[in-house]
Amino acid sequence: MQPVVETPPVAVPATPDGRRSRWTEHRRARREELVAAAVEAVRLAGPDFAVDDVARSAGVSKTVIYRYFADKDELVDAVLGRISDAILLPRLMGELLVERADDRASLRAVIAAFVSLIEDEPELYRFAYAQAGRSGRADLVAATEREIAEALGARMTERLAAAGRETQAAMTWAYGVVGMVQLASHWWSAARTVPAAELVDQLTELAHGGLGLLLPPR
Repeated sequence: MQPVVETPPVAVPATPDGRRSRWTEHRRARREELVAAAVEAVRLAGPDFAVDDVARSAGVSKTVIYRYFADKDELVDAVLGRISDAILLPRLMGELLVERADDRASLRAVIAAFVSLIEDEPELYRFAYAQAGRSGRADLVAATEREIAEALGARMTERLAAAGRETQAAMTWAYGVVGMVQLASHWWSAARTVPAAELVDQLTELAHGGLGLLLPPR
């Protein structure tokens, strides 16, 4: 007697749930709206903003905020991401990627973009700096420094390689320039010892003066 061989059931592809997709998109869009409201709350209330400030900015209750964010830390992370993606990196990377006649002009443009950000968005800058070094959480300051330094280091590496020079020091120099500008600008943001344009000139002189001795001439 031949054994009966059972045919395994044929898997039927699941039908996409249109309602679930629409709900997911609605939730994503609503969350983005609340993040935008939180950015405005930071602009108005400063780095110590409360969830109540976000609720007022969005025109909703705190209960609604907590439907989309587990806690304030998650909201802070989302605000940091928005500042980075929509405000900070587009300005700085945009200037860094523009081809200019010489290194001094390129350096000055990036430094000026950073200083103008402090001038234009003082509360957002203070907020980002206040969140630096949070244990286990997003650090916008460190992430931005890293992205800008890596991009600047790549440009320096290209220049050195084209001139037949060793390239190992490029990243050291890049991080040194970015760190110098970041720390000096942060000190200036509170001290305001000179006008913004003069600060840009001073930092450009220091950065270009040092790199001018290290990078090959064009």
